[in-house]
Amino acid sequence: MNREDIVKPENKVVSRPRLLNDNVMHYCPGCGHGVVHKLVAEVIDEMGLDKTGAVAIAPVGCAVFAYNYIDVDWIEAAHGRAPAVATAVKRLWPKKLVFTYQGDGDLSAIGTGEAIHAANRGENIAIIFINNGIYGMTGGQMSPTTLEGMKTSTTPYGRRVDLNGYPLAITDIFAQLDGTCYVTRQAVNDAAAVRKTKNAIKKAFQNSMDGLGTSVVEVVSQCNSGWKMSPVKSNEWLVEHMEAKYPLGDLKNNTPKK
Repeated sequence: MNREDIVKPENKVVSRPRLLNDNVMHYCPGCGHGVVHKLVAEVIDEMGLDKTGAVAIAPVGCAVFAYNYIDVDWIEAAHGRAPAVATAVKRLWPKKLVFTYQGDGDLSAIGTGEAIHAANRGENIAIIFINNGIYGMTGGQMSPTTLEGMKTSTTPYGRRVDLNGYPLAITDIFAQLDGTCYVTRQAVNDAAAVRKTKNAIKKAFQNSMDGLGTSVVEVVSQCNSGWKMSPVKSNEWLVEHMEAKYPLGDLKNNTPKK
């Protein structure tokens, strides 16, 4: 088989998403961000939107350079303020797909107020929330979603409830708000989980286009560098520990059936 045969359309099994730029990603090997970036680019492409059809709001955190990888219009928000910026964009451009991309430090710590109130208002945006239970970019400190007993640079002996409080399952709070139409928790640690996450992102993005309210897709993700584990071990640890506290599946689905 020569190269011409390999690249024929009828022989193509998989290809890089059209909206995923040909840039080397800065994420650590084994990180879930790269997988989610690929899914976002695939979904936007499959929805028939070009790079001007979507506006994404970049976070402060590991994914601060997301705009280098997905070829849509991006706005960089101050730390935690992505939902407030997304609110303005969607109200000004209601026909655009508008979504935020945030980590647990960005969304569930400094950005709690903006996220909760945007969702409570039912803004027609999608929120992609990457939860790896740690501040990955700034040194591996404890985040609001850090598990009880989990060691970080600021909890070297493990998170103590009496000192640090309980892990914050903020997605469960989103599910209780009247303004949310779809709230789900997924993962990207294996092929089956990746497929479910892609479907969840597609549903959330379509909800934004249809004006149904706020959709939240939490992705329980690996941070093997912050967790001090190999990529393989971090996948196993995620299933055993993270998913025990943050179980996967839909928490709320009020969208019409098609």
